[in-house]
Amino acid sequence: MKMVSAAKLKGDEKRLASAIPFNIWTAAISGDAVSAEDASFDDLPQKSLIISLTSDKGLCGGVNSFISRVTKAMITKAHADGKEADIVVIGDKGRSQLSRSDYASQIQKAVTDCNTPGNFGLVSALSAEILDVAKEKDYDGIVIIYNSFVNAAVYKQKYRIITPFISEGDAESLVEYEFEPDVKAEVLENLKEYLFTSQFYECFMDAAASEQSSRMTAMENASRNAGEMIDKLTLQYNRARQTRITTELIEIISGASALEDQ
Repeated sequence: MKMVSAAKLKGDEKRLASAIPFNIWTAAISGDAVSAEDASFDDLPQKSLIISLTSDKGLCGGVNSFISRVTKAMITKAHADGKEADIVVIGDKGRSQLSRSDYASQIQKAVTDCNTPGNFGLVSALSAEILDVAKEKDYDGIVIIYNSFVNAAVYKQKYRIITPFISEGDAESLVEYEFEPDVKAEVLENLKEYLFTSQFYECFMDAAASEQSSRMTAMENASRNAGEMIDKLTLQYNRARQTRITTELIEIISGASALEDQ
């Protein structure tokens, strides 16, 4: 499993590397997004839809439990500040953990069987479902909680706050672009949705790379621990076998000596 995860990690790293430069441009246009480095619980909108990005499979260390822990802490903080927060869970492990928590009633949607090799088409379909939920319940913003890939041995939890809807300053922020008057609102709406999808795609690939790197490390540790256990059990077996052989030899020698004495 370590070798399989290592191969998958290479593919996820390539997709993540291709998404980051493009998303720098999209994030610059979407001036109302709070970056993962600058975000804090105090920045949460009054009514938030929290996207909890986890995996469908286990054996990957604390990847999923860390995300569930941050999700629960964020909702607790939101409620303490008099704000509203609901959850959309991506991944079966997160669904399983959060559905057993005190915040199960906050889960608006759970999406599973989606951790196949990521592509923009898959993420676009997920984004459309998320935006439908966000528009239906009239949320002020969307918060994406995910594991951010650092290197093959390190990942950390981040969250990104996005408002993928038309705001007052959006028209002014695009003054350098020319639109037909009758389609400007439609173009702006589509652009905001696309900007959200592109940022969600980066987070999705970040989480996928973190999952595979964590699974690779977990399987390496499991293999090493299994090897150490085999060595210890082999040593115990050899000692027990040697003790039994020694005991049998002593009994044979003692019996032979007794016969000679007679």
